[in-house]
Amino acid sequence: QVQLVESGGGLVQAGDSLRLSCAASGRTLSTNAMGWFRQAPGKEREFVTAISERSDIIYYGDSVKGRFTISRDNDNAKNTVYLQMNSLKPEDTAVYYCTAGRTTRDIRREDGVDYWGKGTLVTVSS
Repeated sequence: QVQLVESGGGLVQAGDSLRLSCAASGRTLSTNAMGWFRQAPGKEREFVTAISERSDIIYYGDSVKGRFTISRDNDNAKNTVYLQMNSLKPEDTAVYYCTAGRTTRDIRREDGVDYWGKGTLVTVSS
């Protein structure tokens, strides 16, 4: 099993930046790819970004391209993924979920995600 724990959510104003973190523990050998989904109030869950184990493959959802940046740190056998969010908009308000799975292509889809974090709330005020 793999446990994913997110941190860094909070309340910010439009135009601000925020950085989310997600630490993976447990059988981290299986967390080849990591990423983020989000779910806004009353909406379906949406793919945000995914990064491969070696950080050589990265995908972004269209709504966050150019504003969000994903990165990861695999040191000390602990996989940690970060989501730097810049130029935040009220429509970025959502619960952000850390994800992990076999490949970046897999975790671009909800049904391809093997592990989910419990989520962290990001609220962007106008």
